[in-house]
Amino acid sequence: MFPLRDSIPSSKPPVVNVLLIAACVLAFFYELMLGRWLEPFLRAYAFVPLRLFHPQAFHASLAFNVFTMVFSMFLHGGWLHLLGNMWFLWVFGDNVEDALGHGWYLVFYVFCGIAAALAQALMDPFSQVPMIGASGAIAGVLGAYFVWFPWSRVRTLVFLGFFATLTELPAPVFLVLWFVIQFFSGTLSLAAAGAAAGGVAWFAHVGGFVAGAFLAWWLRRAGKVKPVPRYFVYWE
Repeated sequence: MFPLRDSIPSSKPPVVNVLLIAACVLAFFYELMLGRWLEPFLRAYAFVPLRLFHPQAFHASLAFNVFTMVFSMFLHGGWLHLLGNMWFLWVFGDNVEDALGHGWYLVFYVFCGIAAALAQALMDPFSQVPMIGASGAIAGVLGAYFVWFPWSRVRTLVFLGFFATLTELPAPVFLVLWFVIQFFSGTLSLAAAGAAAGGVAWFAHVGGFVAGAFLAWWLRRAGKVKPVPRYFVYWE
């Protein structure tokens, strides 16, 4: 499944969302410029779970580990990784920024990214593979969207083997299906023989989504989020 757009336009320009996308794109071009120095750069400055749990072995402080969690949110492993993440952020992030406001949206995004990194680290604490990508933070945005915009609809490209079709799904259905895929993919990856060599940090997606949904629920319950109007845009 791939989302094309949702049915709720943002009420104001999603300034922070655009800046986050721009920052990720610029960081990716910087990675391309590093050439053969990219791998040592990632091992030095990207988040590594083992370094969090055994900081003395790497001479890494808690502050440095937190820095790497945040810094890693802006790094990506390839064009598809970057474009896929940025498109999800573009589709769902503007409405969450609408609800939170610009400054708090940035705080929310970073918090979810840290929660996602910790979730993956707890599931694989001995991993020495650098974790990069914005998908954990974006998963938190999806979790907030799930809580705050249950009436929204998502125009979705669904792949059926060699064929693809367009359909319109209620946002909760799309997001629950997405979450289930992440959860079961993560569960299966734990048993994969080569999991320690790298791959997708599935539990970062799961952890980010749960953190974002829980925080969104708490913010709404505590009255910290302004009411979100219920309206649709109907497509032909």
